[in-house]
Order: sequence, then structure tokens, then C-alpha cells
Amino acid sequence: MELAYALIIGTLTASGVYLILRARTFPVVVGLTLLSYGVNLFLFATGRLVTGGQPIIGSTGEYADPLPQALVLTAIVIGFAMTAFAVVLALRNQADNEDDHVDGHRPAPEPRAEEEEGASR
Repeated sequence: MELAYALIIGTLTASGVYLILRARTFPVVVGLTLLSYGVNLFLFATGRLVTGGQPIIGSTGEYADPLPQALVLTAIVIGFAMTAFAVVLALRNQADNEDDHVDGHRPAPEPRAEEEEGASR
């Protein structure tokens, strides 16, 4: 179970970093969301992966640590606020620049096939 959990955390983190490095705003927002999911799962895993464990120390042999659960709940709220803020920034960038590139610069258009044929003649 720990191996599957680690693979899921790694996949979410790698996908999130890849999408953050894209040049459009929507993939960046999705990448931030995936990265926050990966971090939340990592924080949750620090409290030990115990099924059926009680959150009270001393009442049973195996217990679940409530601190990572509280940290994940806080991180979910902060992640939601960060996502909403990033969406508002993306919409403002779209309205001001009429483009959704992260850096605000439009890429140079690629030449069409007809223009290349005409230039080679």
C-alpha cells in the first residue's frame, strides 16, 4: 500500500510541475491544483497509514495522528483560496492582454505552408 501511495504522490507532483511550466494560464492553474493534491497526500502520509486507528493516544495500540489531518484540512482551504486567486489573475490577464499566455507576450506566428512554397520559388 505504501508503494502505491508513493507512486500516486510522485505522479501528482510530476504532473503538477509539468503543467506549471506550460505557457498558458489554464494548465498552470490545473498544475497548481495537482501539486497541492500531491502535497496534501504527502502531509496525510506523515501521520502513518493506519486503517481503523483511533485518533486518541493510549486508548489502543495503534492510533492515527490527528496533526497531519488538521494540516491537510488547512491546506485544502488555503489551496482553494490560492486557486480562486490564480483564476482571477488569469481572467484579468485575459482581459488586459487579450491573450492567455503566462508571460504576457504573444508568440510569433509560424509561417504557413503557402508562404513557404512562395518563398522557395
